[in-house]
Amino acid sequence: MLSRTADHLYWMSRYTERAENTARLLEVNWQTSLLPQSEQAAQAAWRAMLEIFELTSGFDDKHASVEPATVLSYMVQDMDNSSSIMSCLRAARENARAVRGAMTTDLWETINTTWLDAQRQVAQGALKIAPMDFFEWVKLRSNQSRGVHIGTMLRDEAFHFITLGIFIERADNVARLLDVKFLAAAELMSHQPGHVGDFYYWAGLLRSLSAFENYRKSYRNAVTPTRVAELLILSRRNPRSLVACMETIVDLLPKVRNDVSGRTEHEARAILTSLRDTDIEEIFEQGIHDYLAELLTKINQLALDISENFLVPIASVDVTTTQTEPAQQAG
Repeated sequence: MLSRTADHLYWMSRYTERAENTARLLEVNWQTSLLPQSEQAAQAAWRAMLEIFELTSGFDDKHASVEPATVLSYMVQDMDNSSSIMSCLRAARENARAVRGAMTTDLWETINTTWLDAQRQVAQGALKIAPMDFFEWVKLRSNQSRGVHIGTMLRDEAFHFITLGIFIERADNVARLLDVKFLAAAELMSHQPGHVGDFYYWAGLLRSLSAFENYRKSYRNAVTPTRVAELLILSRRNPRSLVACMETIVDLLPKVRNDVSGRTEHEARAILTSLRDTDIEEIFEQGIHDYLAELLTKINQLALDISENFLVPIASVDVTTTQTEPAQQAG
């Protein structure tokens, strides 16, 4: 497969997944903001979300203060923000349009319709009227795209590069989402000791990753931060866990192997081995923020190496295509 075709397919799926995970992140913050908390803690949670994506500077250039409405607008519909949901859906559609012949008609129509409907909903004020409904719709459309991809695409290199994009993006975003929630928990702990043990706080995170029922089946008792982290980082049975994402990536790389990709395969296996050999107590002893920051750095480097080995290298892509890796984890 030509590297440029693979590049468009890979980024098409990454941007679709990124839009979904941005919606999930905003949904978590919105739900958390409705819990009893001080104004200072609420504002810190919204700023922490911007800092995770290293968007604080861009946001501050446009807005005088961190308010839920302005953060939502910036992260959903601001086309100057390449990580906003609308920017991602547009980029996914443009990448798909460039290689329509490499995918089924059903998949192209799903992605194109998502972009057209998103524009209509935003123009009609969906973000102000019912933001949670809009986030659910973004998640649903992403799920539909994956379903059409799995249900209609030939199992060839095109299929594998689309899937690889999904799981690279998912691993990155799940780690960021976890970090946001645990940073917010630390902030809440400093203002309202004992509140972060609240069932609703951690159940909100689980529901944002469609993992609440999975938690109940795995543990059957009280929802605790340690077990939430264990399910979302280390559980091989949970499809959105970090270890499950890396298992899929490790399985995919040999299927698209070329003469220069050996080191990248080794790198992916090393990340997976480290996850499998770690228990949740070790993660909390190290500090979950430090652990996730280190893991995000490794995932980001793996993504860069994948681009170097198989795709159009990031540095040489025309900026009009807006192919961008997620920002490095804020230290």
